[in-house]
Amino acid sequence: LAPGVYSFTSTISIDTDVTLKGTEGNADVFIIKTTKSLLQAASTKVILEDVAPENVFWQVAGQVEVGASAVLNGIVLVATDALFKHSSTLNGRVLAQTAVNLDHATIVQP
Repeated sequence: LAPGVYSFTSTISIDTDVTLKGTEGNADVFIIKTTKSLLQAASTKVILEDVAPENVFWQVAGQVEVGASAVLNGIVLVATDALFKHSSTLNGRVLAQTAVNLDHATIVQP
């Protein structure tokens, strides 16, 4: 995906590796928002090329679920709750209105 704003009215399902590729070094911004949920399958990765994790925003009205051993990058803003399953990693931050559940997950501040 190229830098920009992506809006969805359905659940975002990441079931394969996804690459967010910047064009201007680490200054490009990605905003990915949905009125539903974000579900990331086990062992998948959101890969950043020439993009800083703090420039990627996930705005989710539903819930976020990151599968076991998956890697997500960016700042996650979730209206309900977030679940990071066993050995998953978030390079960024997560802010949720109700709960963030970590099952032996790792969050690395950018």
